[in-house]
Formats: sequence, structure tokens, C-alpha cells
Amino acid sequence: MKKIFTRGPSFLLRLSIVVVFSIFLFIADGKFDLFASSRIYLNSLVSPVQYVADVPQKLFSAVSDNVMTRHELKARNQQLEKDNLHLKADRLLLTQLENENRQLRKLLNSERTFTNKRMITEVMSLRSDPFTHQVLIDKGAAHGVYVGQPVINEEGVVGQVSQVGSTTSRVLLIVDVSHGIPVRVQRNDLTAVLHGSGDWNKLNVPFVQSNADLQEGDLLVTSGLGGRFPAGYPVARVSHFNYQEGALYADVNATPVAHLDRSRYLLLLWNDHHYKESDLPRNLSIAAASSQPSGSPAENDAETVSDLLKAAETEKKSAPPESVNVATE
Repeated sequence: MKKIFTRGPSFLLRLSIVVVFSIFLFIADGKFDLFASSRIYLNSLVSPVQYVADVPQKLFSAVSDNVMTRHELKARNQQLEKDNLHLKADRLLLTQLENENRQLRKLLNSERTFTNKRMITEVMSLRSDPFTHQVLIDKGAAHGVYVGQPVINEEGVVGQVSQVGSTTSRVLLIVDVSHGIPVRVQRNDLTAVLHGSGDWNKLNVPFVQSNADLQEGDLLVTSGLGGRFPAGYPVARVSHFNYQEGALYADVNATPVAHLDRSRYLLLLWNDHHYKESDLPRNLSIAAASSQPSGSPAENDAETVSDLLKAAETEKKSAPPESVNVATE
């Protein structure tokens, strides 16, 4: 008698096949980046869904912004006037510092300048779990966004772009465990590297010598090393410094200066060392080139203070070989 229901492969066999196939896909994408082009198309495909999902939040924000009392509007206007006065005073000082910096560069024979442009973007969603800290923004390849692009807010560095779609992108935050950024201590120019810890209020500073001139409260700013983040932007403050006798390095932690989980608007920066098309998937570079608008909303960045330490090292390299101290990072 022929059976109606035949017994198929066992559950354990099917589970094993699925696990092996998943591991293969994970290695192929992580090590060889085989699905980069497919990911870009998928990001572009789900962009309309992401915009639709963001509509209720935008409507709620618009209604809450409009429902304000006269007293609140008056208080907010007074605060904005005070802030504007402080900014104008700071701008006067900035002009003087720019002139002094220009003269110092001439003395050091360093003509390096920063002409970064900026673009404002809005956060659409926040993705946070023990393994990933990312935000989704409403700018993509059509606006000139590229992988590795630095992202800041009004307080300091937020992270860098990790994935780019046609109209949306994902930003990897500095607290993510896979993120690292070169910094220097603003007080004494001591260099270090900040690593994410997976905690919103904690960054790790590894490989710090026990005798390093570092103390709690020191401000860590971008060093400009690596050419990805422009120099001088605040990143974090040292919150913990402890050395156990016999240990190779001190235990150092820092706290981000930017409120990463409460940022609504961010700022995209274009640095001097712009990306190369060979660094991106072919179809992404073509999309970015074909869809780049002629009148970009980004504005030219003001000239920032250059790194005098790097200029001094450049001057040393022009000296005779026996007087040069070579430093390896």
C-alpha cells in the first residue's frame, strides 16, 4: 500500500543545512563583500517604506511644535537672542584666531587649509541593540553622501556613514563596538584612539601608558590622522583614569560630548580627502555621479584651525635625516 504522506528529511538535517548556509552568507558578505550591490538595491527598495513609517512621527512633531503658549514663545525668543549675541561675540574672536593661524602657517611653511562643505540631515530612526548602534538619515547617494563620511551635531562628533542607499543612509555611531576614531587631548596634544563599548555613555581608550599626562575632565578632539575626520571637533571627555600596579596599560574611559540617543538633526561633512570611486561599489558611484544635483544645499565650511603639531612634524621631515625623529602609529 502506497503511503500518502512520505517522511522527508529530519528536522536536525534541515536545521544543519540552514545553519551552514547562513554561516556561508555571513562570511561571504563580511570578508569578501559579495552582496554590497544587492544591499544598495534593497536599501533603495525599502526607502519608501521607511519614509511612510516616519510620517506619524513627523506629524506628531509638527503638531507639538505648533501647540505652544505665548509665554513659551516669548521665553524661547529671548533665549535665542542671548545665544545669538554669544555667537556673534565668538565669531569676532574666531576671525582674530583665523588671522593668527594663517600667520603661523606661513611661518611654518604649511599651506594646509580646510574647505569642508556641510549638509543638514534629519534622523529617521534609531537602531540600538547590544551589537549595533546606528541611526537612519534621510540623505543618500542622490545627495552626494558616501561611505565613511563624518557626521557631527551641534555638540560634537556623532559617527560616520556606514551604508548608503539612493535616498537614505545609515550612520555608525562612535559608541558602536566596531567603531574607532583617532583623537588627541586638547590640553597637551597627546594622541590616542577611542573605541566604542556598546554603552551610550562610555568609550574605551586602550593602550594608554601609566605615565601618560592624562586626567579626568580632559577634552578629546579629532586629531585629523587618517584623513577621515577633520581635526579639532570635540568627541569625548575623559571620565575615568586608573592604573593598577603591574598592569601594562592604564584603564581609561571617556564619555561622548554629544547626546547620541537624542539627536534629531545631524550635519554631514565633506573632508579634504574625498572618497575615491574605487572605494565604493560600481553602481553606487554611478548613481552618486548621475543623481548629484547641480545646486547642492550644502554650504562652504569656514576655515578651521590647522593642526600645528602635524605642521611641525612636516617641518622636521624636511630637515637632514639624522635630525628626524620617525614616529610610527
